[in-house]
Amino acid sequence: MERKTQYKPIYELICVKTVDGLIMEGKVNIAGKKRVSELFTASDKSFIVLVDVKLKGGSTSELFINKRHIVWVKPKDIAKGDKVSLAD
Repeated sequence: MERKTQYKPIYELICVKTVDGLIMEGKVNIAGKKRVSELFTASDKSFIVLVDVKLKGGSTSELFINKRHIVWVKPKDIAKGDKVSLAD
């Protein structure tokens, strides 16, 4: 029986824009990775999972986003200084 490595969740806050223009902010689990970009470059999974999501007009606890529908992603350390507004 193959044993999978278990990682304690490590959440990073990111800002995401999708092809339909929706901008949202939420946390992704990067456990087992060194940085957020590895969710896109070092993974063959088609979706990312955002938790504690804030978006225009509301919020949700969990959201699955197809990577093909993402225009850009900004990690917290970059996004915190941006003028991206969820209230537009």
